[in-house]
Amino acid sequence: MADVTGTEQASDNLPKGSDKNPYSCSLTLLTSLFFIWGFITCLNDILIPHLKSVFTLNYTQAMLVQFCFFTAYFVVSVPSGYLVEKINYKGGIIAGLSIAGIGCLLFYPAAGQHSYPLFLTALFVLASGITLLQVAANPYVTILGKPETASSRLTLTQAFNSLGTTIAPYFGALLILSATVKGTEEISSLNADELSAYQDAQAAAVQIPYLLLAAVLFFIVVIFALIKLPEIKSDDQQSANAKKLSFDDDHDSAWAYKHLVLGAIGIFVYVGAEVSIGSFLINFLGEPGIAGLVEKDAGKYVSFYWGGAMIGRFAGAAVMQKIQPGKALTFNAVTAAVLVLTTILGSGHFAMWTILSVGLFNSIMFPTIFSLAVNGLGKHRGQGSGILCAAIAGGAILPVVQGFFADRIGIQTAFFIPVLCYCYIAYYGWRGYKF
Repeated sequence: MADVTGTEQASDNLPKGSDKNPYSCSLTLLTSLFFIWGFITCLNDILIPHLKSVFTLNYTQAMLVQFCFFTAYFVVSVPSGYLVEKINYKGGIIAGLSIAGIGCLLFYPAAGQHSYPLFLTALFVLASGITLLQVAANPYVTILGKPETASSRLTLTQAFNSLGTTIAPYFGALLILSATVKGTEEISSLNADELSAYQDAQAAAVQIPYLLLAAVLFFIVVIFALIKLPEIKSDDQQSANAKKLSFDDDHDSAWAYKHLVLGAIGIFVYVGAEVSIGSFLINFLGEPGIAGLVEKDAGKYVSFYWGGAMIGRFAGAAVMQKIQPGKALTFNAVTAAVLVLTTILGSGHFAMWTILSVGLFNSIMFPTIFSLAVNGLGKHRGQGSGILCAAIAGGAILPVVQGFFADRIGIQTAFFIPVLCYCYIAYYGWRGYKF
């Protein structure tokens, strides 16, 4: 049975003098997971305006979609880290896919019963499965190869995650937002038969896409149950160079590593910023002073935001083999902060394209922060991965915070929240990751 392992041990298994990664086949299979959970996660950006209209929600209430989805990371991540140590990477992947499939199936009764609380429950279950997938897959990618190229390798697999996030808004807009949503007054004027037909149409717009996703997830479960993934033995030696936090003398805990804790904060604010921007894009692009787009057309433009992240990750996978990860992270974070500030101060199509351009500079942030944070953890890599994935809960908290400000000071000004996030990420790339 394989345990969660250190990058150092995996590198020992590579052929001497060989540049070819013997784990290429396994990495290819793992890449499919990154694609599918990116696709599912980004569908939330389409669900939010749909449910906001169907249930006549304000921004704060609509952001409960992201709150319930990303709260699962906080609740499930650390237990998932321990679970992966017990059942190994392959077991964690299969369990995660199965739970995510069940979550997709729950969308059918949620839409059929026209129940917003049931939608939120389905999102939590779905996200719990994706959390377990991330806890197993992210550190596995970093150890399947040379340690010095871990950031580049994870960036490449994350690029396929971005491919999923790029495709999802376009198809989501066609399948979900294509059903015309009526206003409160229009709904009240419908007779019983018309209301029933309307609700059935709205339900089908959500049910069909998620039933298809459930089928895909269970198909991948079968594939991973049949294949054999490489088992890499645990490295029981912690990095002698890793400095412990002064307030924690427990050397048997990942919490004792300062660069991991600061990295967890980095993951929290990064995911919070990325999700906050994505969640508000459709409504922002619908503003008369920005682009004045209807929801279906605005939904297609969201693909530019996530497509930028995809392009940046494919390019970053090559560039970061030559450039120090910390420097690349700082540059991208500073640029993203400037672009969001420009969006706040701008208007029209100029503001639209500056906010969409942020996706390009988001590209390398998650894989770079993650790989820098787990570096040198040795046998605590599994726990460290769980801690970092728990920090993805930033996607639950910060969109709700931004929604609170959007209801009070306007959707455009509320983008100051991501600016603050990018400032912290710039600090982590400059100094915070060092140990």
